[in-house]
Amino acid sequence: MTVEQPTSAGLRERKKQRTRDALLHAALKLFTTQGYERTTVDEIAETVEVSQRTFFRYFASKEDVAFAVQQMAEQHFMAALHGRPDHEAPFEAMRNAVLCAWDTIGEAIMEVVPVDLYLRTFQLIESTPALLAVHLRRSIEMEDNIARLIADREGLDVDADPRPRVAVAAFSGVMRITGQLWGRGPDQSLQAIRAITETYLDQIGPALAADWHGARRGDGDSRAE
Repeated sequence: MTVEQPTSAGLRERKKQRTRDALLHAALKLFTTQGYERTTVDEIAETVEVSQRTFFRYFASKEDVAFAVQQMAEQHFMAALHGRPDHEAPFEAMRNAVLCAWDTIGEAIMEVVPVDLYLRTFQLIESTPALLAVHLRRSIEMEDNIARLIADREGLDVDADPRPRVAVAAFSGVMRITGQLWGRGPDQSLQAIRAITETYLDQIGPALAADWHGARRGDGDSRAE
């Protein structure tokens, strides 16, 4: 039996991927232990024993490396949303896509960094003003991408029909809330954030449709009698 040897091009690509992963791991570890602002590109490069020039071959900036794993998670979600069946309504498709993404993203993340390091980076972004501002900008861009995908699924013009953007705004608002609740909670596992996400997403419909004051008005009417 002939064993196929890896090509030199394949070896180079794997070496590049190992270098990128090492830089990413070192950067996130430094960010979460000594702070984002205190960490320099030189420190990240020195930790991996490469030059600053090598760092910039893989990442445009500290900001770029700080959001690298989050970007991977976002791409994972978008791929899941692309794959949802056509018969699913917009909210159903987004709900199922994000829960599916949480079910499978752990393995993908662990190929690059430990899951706990990713989770600590998530908290770092929320607590670092410079990163939080970037996170909000990226969130707006992400919402636009999701709205356009939802509009395409439904055969709508996203610039003429407000419904895709309204639906995505509600979905994204819930995602921000669950992320904050998870970050302040005692259980900071992927299973925990998935459970919180599912619970809160399942409240979107009832929260928007229910007459919250109906019971109180009923009580008032009975008292008036």
